[in-house]
Amino acid sequence: MPEDSPALVLEILKQDNQLSMSIFEKEEIISTVRYYSQVSFSFAEMHKLSGEVISTLNKVNKKGFLTEEGINNLKKTGLLLWDHLLAGQVKEKLRTTHIADLILSLDETLIDIPWELLYDGKDFLCLKFNLGRLVRTKEKMGPPQYRNFPSKLKMLILANPTNDLKSAYLEGIYIKDQLDRRRDKISIDFKTTQIDTLYVKKNLRDYDVVHFAGHCERDSKDPENSGWVLNDGRFTIRDIFALGESLSLPILVFSNACHSAEAKADLLEPDYQTKTYSLASAFLFSGTRHYIGTIRKIEDQMSLVFSKEFYTHLINGKSVGECLRLARLKIIREHGLAALPWMSYLLYGDPHFVLFKTKKESIIQPFKRHYSKLKKYLTRFVFVLLIIFICLYLYMWLPTVNPNTYLLFTKSQKLFQEGNNQKVILFSSRIIQKDPLFLAIYPLIAKTYQRLGKPEEALRYYFDCARFSEKKHDRKNLVAAYIGIGWIYQLQGEYPKAFDFYNQAVTLSKNNQDKLNQAVALRKLAVWYIDKEIYDKALELLTQSSEINRDRQKYWQHKYNLACDYFDIALVFANEDDFNTAKEFYRKSLALLEKLKLKDELSDYYFNLGEICLFEKQYAKALDYYMRGLKIDQIQDNKPSIASDYNMIGELYIEMGNLTEAEKSFNQSLSICQEINAPLELAATYYNLGLLSKGAGKINQAKGYLTQAKEIYSRIDTPQYQEVEEELLEITNK
Repeated sequence: MPEDSPALVLEILKQDNQLSMSIFEKEEIISTVRYYSQVSFSFAEMHKLSGEVISTLNKVNKKGFLTEEGINNLKKTGLLLWDHLLAGQVKEKLRTTHIADLILSLDETLIDIPWELLYDGKDFLCLKFNLGRLVRTKEKMGPPQYRNFPSKLKMLILANPTNDLKSAYLEGIYIKDQLDRRRDKISIDFKTTQIDTLYVKKNLRDYDVVHFAGHCERDSKDPENSGWVLNDGRFTIRDIFALGESLSLPILVFSNACHSAEAKADLLEPDYQTKTYSLASAFLFSGTRHYIGTIRKIEDQMSLVFSKEFYTHLINGKSVGECLRLARLKIIREHGLAALPWMSYLLYGDPHFVLFKTKKESIIQPFKRHYSKLKKYLTRFVFVLLIIFICLYLYMWLPTVNPNTYLLFTKSQKLFQEGNNQKVILFSSRIIQKDPLFLAIYPLIAKTYQRLGKPEEALRYYFDCARFSEKKHDRKNLVAAYIGIGWIYQLQGEYPKAFDFYNQAVTLSKNNQDKLNQAVALRKLAVWYIDKEIYDKALELLTQSSEINRDRQKYWQHKYNLACDYFDIALVFANEDDFNTAKEFYRKSLALLEKLKLKDELSDYYFNLGEICLFEKQYAKALDYYMRGLKIDQIQDNKPSIASDYNMIGELYIEMGNLTEAEKSFNQSLSICQEINAPLELAATYYNLGLLSKGAGKINQAKGYLTQAKEIYSRIDTPQYQEVEEELLEITNK
């Protein structure tokens, strides 16, 4: 809705036991004379009807849905409120008007009436109109300081500050990714976990838009102590008032937290000033123009849908009120009228307001765009020519740079992608022989030996890389080497050693301000915690890693690492049986990998997505994913991964009831494991063969396999040891 379109204002004042009201177009607000209608008003009756609405809303099921009876009660109560609260002239205007924006200008004493849920017999008020509340108060306060509009808005997303709301983190991620596409209009800072009160106090006023997704607590004894729950306490109403005294607060605050917009429930309370202590009022009185909050907890998935829909329309130039109404309608389209979220959001502020104004395009604008594109391409062309010239110059005049080494290294990388591991080792060995300080070659040859199931050789080259990095004082390659060493140790089940090297890598990268390696080290440490089934800690570390990579994803390596972050976040959710969220993050990971054109990196993606299909009993789909992943690992001749692949395929065949194919797959895995040094894969194979033998009644054979699995797991501190122990005890006790 464009800002120059008309808006209706419904002004309602309480005078003793009557309501005086007038409805007029916003442009008429300066009119000298305005007609007011009066309606008799009973606080007791309104209190009772409002209480019935609250009672109905509290009868939702665990998924946030009302029963059909609840919807009917809501309509009936809403219709009674419509009949009792509004004058005939006002009702007629609201029924017949074509104006979409409605501003409710209310006395503060009327704030607890659920105006949004008034029902005219056909529609609820908040579904028919782009509705927003403006509140008049008798509280004596200085005039608020409103901030000016910059040419480019700044937004702060505070998501899951207490690190116990995974859905809030997901909500923040989606909003950031959604709005990041419009960097011409808005720049976004994303903060999650470990958000303390000092950070919010120091930085809140730097932003034009703030989105909060987390907990909100109310203090009935000291209302000014209510507020957002952060890592070290609350960001309170008292804090908000203090901040508003000196500098302007954000233009828009979206507080997607439990009870964040709820005013004091007791309408008979004579001290109306206590209502100014609601979180909404605190922001409004301190200079925030628009505040969106919830009156109760919203089901996670629907809260995410609501927020995404709101910001989609907001960034495209729609008014704040229209965005809110469209988000309500989105929930209703997807989940029906019984879904609670559409009725749980309140807007304080002018619904007619457009935050992102769209510019009308002039005739000359397309020519400017074409010229801009041509200029950009010419600049790139000149830059490429310059690079070619420099390379030729270096090749001809600076032979000490040894270009043959770079050519051989490039060829080795290509061979690695093709899975020609023996030639990679051959060419890499030549490079090391000629130039042992060419550090980039060591991780490549180490990864190649890792593929071949030779971890001792892989470790040797990673340690060589660390040694030469120290000799050259190259901190970045030293950290990368530590990460590689930690990963090999982890794959071998030597978790204490892996943990030490990861932590050294984190510390060194932080000290060197090496964000790239810091993010990788945090992610590897997170995978360490996933193996230990400590998922909260893993998610915390992945959150830190993804924050670093998201802020720098214009760089290829950071974008790749962000894809890995999303993949591992999906793994955390999948391990906690939250498959819908896991799928969302797998899709985000896949989208980035496809942008980077990294098809050969998708083996783990296919297997993990296949595992979700297995849990959902979509066996044919799971097998298809597994076979795609196996094909990639076979092309790369990644022996430990192939062994693991056959294990997972065998487990799928057991679920499908095809025990013959399951045994064949497990034996293929066993054959590969016996050729290489891959203790974790070997232990998993013995365990699966033991279970298969047990199911077939071959008890002695099962004992043999399970005992071998137990011997390996006994040397490794992982939860699998207990599982094997329990299976052996069960067989022994039979």
